[in-house]
Amino acid sequence: MKLAKMPGMNIDKPFVVGGVALKSRLIVGTGKYKTFPLMRDALEASGADMVTVAVRRVDLADKSENSFMNHLPSSMTLLPNTAGCYTAEDAVRVARLAREALETDLIKLEVLGDAKTLWPDTLGLLKAAEELVKGGFKVLAYTSDDPLIAKRLVELGVAAVMPLASPIGSGRGVTNPLTIQFIREVVTSVPLIVDAGVGTASDAAVAMELGVDGLLLNTAIAEAGDPVRMARAMKLAVEAGREAFLSGRMARREYASPSSPVAGLVAPVK
Repeated sequence: MKLAKMPGMNIDKPFVVGGVALKSRLIVGTGKYKTFPLMRDALEASGADMVTVAVRRVDLADKSENSFMNHLPSSMTLLPNTAGCYTAEDAVRVARLAREALETDLIKLEVLGDAKTLWPDTLGLLKAAEELVKGGFKVLAYTSDDPLIAKRLVELGVAAVMPLASPIGSGRGVTNPLTIQFIREVVTSVPLIVDAGVGTASDAAVAMELGVDGLLLNTAIAEAGDPVRMARAMKLAVEAGREAFLSGRMARREYASPSSPVAGLVAPVK
């Protein structure tokens, strides 16, 4: 039996990243966990279908029983990333190594410009993105919250645009919601995924309520007092934020508005 569509009800669209259909709009990372078993438990609790792996920080050739790769849930799609690269040339080289080792065209492209802030070098990013797209990669581009750079990345043919909410690992949440909304206006043909800076579940909900398609995070879960519980919280927050966006928020008003109708009130007894 099909449910009747209510007036104003929005039907969500599938979340497809680089040709991969994902059930969850949350993508998670693998860094900073105290132990591999804890990492695995948190990844599973997050409900995420995709997990990102830093190619320069993991021995992809290690096939031993205790290797990092053996602790990743087999059901999750691997998204290698170029974390730690500070030039376009280095990022391209690492992306090619990842494709050879993991047999995937997916790559989360990071080109950093500063070791203190880990802010993206957008000029290097554009250069690397152009080369990788021409080479057949499905590029998920980590970038600043600049709408003009986002538009240029789409024109280059990236598979997703991933602006930061705030600096990597800062936990400050979405510091510039207006610029994320501007980016949403120009990024319509590929997924828009907020990446970096989310610190807790309320940050995740706020990001999703802006209308982005997904969220990528790592430190907020890995450095939580209870990573597994925080992973579950993030899962629910992403779902709640998406539902709130699709529902359509009430209008903000300057003054109070009574929740109950005032017409037909029973006169007070004298």
